[in-house]
Amino acid sequence: MTGSSPGPRPESEPSIVELRAVTKTYPGQVHALRGVDLTIARGDLLAIVGPSGSGKSTMLHMIGTLDKPSTGTVRIAGHDIATLSDRELSALRSRHLGFVFQQFHLAPGVSALDNVADGLLYTGMGRRARRDRAAAALERVGLGHRLRHKPSELSGGEQQRVAVARAVAGDPPLLLADEPTGNLDSTAGADVLAVLAGLHESGTTVAIITHDAEIAGWCRRQVRLRDGLIVDGHDHDHLSPVELLKGARR
Repeated sequence: MTGSSPGPRPESEPSIVELRAVTKTYPGQVHALRGVDLTIARGDLLAIVGPSGSGKSTMLHMIGTLDKPSTGTVRIAGHDIATLSDRELSALRSRHLGFVFQQFHLAPGVSALDNVADGLLYTGMGRRARRDRAAAALERVGLGHRLRHKPSELSGGEQQRVAVARAVAGDPPLLLADEPTGNLDSTAGADVLAVLAGLHESGTTVAIITHDAEIAGWCRRQVRLRDGLIVDGHDHDHLSPVELLKGARR
């Protein structure tokens, strides 16, 4: 394998994430994951749920290639992350993954447009192309009219939608959202979920890490963690963002 790219295999793979017998042990014999098997198919909408200390954050780090397992195999878009260099991992993340966190992580004093465009700095695009792509992403999340507004001029829900736009501006096939509504009231949170639903309907695979049972109920699939083990994983009927939004506004 040469260069910074892990190779163009993604669209031929039926699954975008595969974890096989994955463990993660931290110093002091802290067993965060204890032999986890998980497959995320392209087009999935799933919630990874569990109480504090269940292993959700470690699972996010594995799927997001932010950490490597102690034992077992993690494959993202067909690539075993243990075989990739740091440079290749960075290329894999930039090509295949988008991240949304509970904290918005927007640069203060910088417009929404440039907050999103700056997320494309390492793609090799020119400035104009980055800003065009950023404008399109902001339009996607319903903020085409707020391009010039700075974070301090936006509501919390709007700031999170800017963060979502930044995550998807590069068209990653997989979006990882870690407690994406945790800092929002119920109405703003439902609006963000509606944006995520639209992205999913357009073909993006969406995985949400949450402790919120209502958000988990919105997802088509739930994977429950406890003490580093998957204790349940099933598909179910789920609430639409419209239903959540109606409930939030009652």
